[in-house]
Amino acid sequence: MTGITKRTVLGATAAITAAAILPARRAAAQTYTAHEQQLYDAAKAEGEVTWYTGQLQAQPSEAVGHAFTDRFPGVRCNVVRTTSQVAFQRLSQDYRASVAQCDVFSSTDYSHFTFLKREGRLMEYRPVNAAGMVKAAREAADPDGYFQVTYLALYLLARRSDNLSEADAPKSWRELTDPKWRNKMAVGHPGFSGAIGNWAIMMRKAYGEPFFREFARNNPQVGRSAGDPVTTLNAGERMLGVAVPSAATLFSASRGNPLTLIYPTDGTLMVAAPSGAIKSAPKPNAAKLFMEFMTSPAYSEATRGFYAESLRPEVRPPEGSRPLDELTLISPTPEEVENGIPEVRELWRDIFGV
Repeated sequence: MTGITKRTVLGATAAITAAAILPARRAAAQTYTAHEQQLYDAAKAEGEVTWYTGQLQAQPSEAVGHAFTDRFPGVRCNVVRTTSQVAFQRLSQDYRASVAQCDVFSSTDYSHFTFLKREGRLMEYRPVNAAGMVKAAREAADPDGYFQVTYLALYLLARRSDNLSEADAPKSWRELTDPKWRNKMAVGHPGFSGAIGNWAIMMRKAYGEPFFREFARNNPQVGRSAGDPVTTLNAGERMLGVAVPSAATLFSASRGNPLTLIYPTDGTLMVAAPSGAIKSAPKPNAAKLFMEFMTSPAYSEATRGFYAESLRPEVRPPEGSRPLDELTLISPTPEEVENGIPEVRELWRDIFGV
């Protein structure tokens, strides 16, 4: 048995003391603007923030949560990650049960925010840091300051490069109705994914309802999230991913999976995805602080490693992505999203039976 000496006791005491003061030193090492410092001081008393999100996949969402707490020690981020539609359903259930759990809500479905704003459920708060974001993010924000775009997502096609060559792969969305792609595709579901809802709106606008009937005849594997096809392709179950997020696909490829993006000639879908602080947020100061974080360079740095598009001009775009100004981009208007997603959701269920 090892004897307990005075040196052992002193050493243990020093270690405990160092562990206790580490968060304080780490906080002191951070540089905050005046408005961040004021919010941080108030948020420390609240101790945590709860984030309902459907914007990023699980791993990058958790990374964002850790990055926030690393930047603001003493304020823990509780990440509740689901698909956008499920996140909205959970928030709606909270309201019906008169339970306040969510502080900040993020979704790929713009119509969620126009609805929440109209219902008076969003906090009027315009992050100061938002002034330094890229133009596309600033312009897509709510003019009255109730929500801010925190994710510019690109959705396109992806192929397994080991069994589908560039020459043989489809070049456009329209080609997905060709019978040669039967049993070879995977796609998400507009009833769960706001991004797939946006894609369905644009496909209906360009090609009408017959597109979905012809697409359905090719028997695509239907998941939930827009990111589910990436997992399906990685498993070798299908060779072509439809309306997949560029970030998740590039991240998967960086891990050695044989995936290659295809930029459709009839347009790459860009979805401006908002976030907003909830009016009934149980931790209102932490909610504001989290909104400041998501509009700051620190957030774009945290998500860049997962190949998300940078929202700040001082943070470089992710490796392997093409500059936005080189792409043909398509996006539904906020009005098209609000009115169109319920319609394409029902159309999808009628045609696909799921």
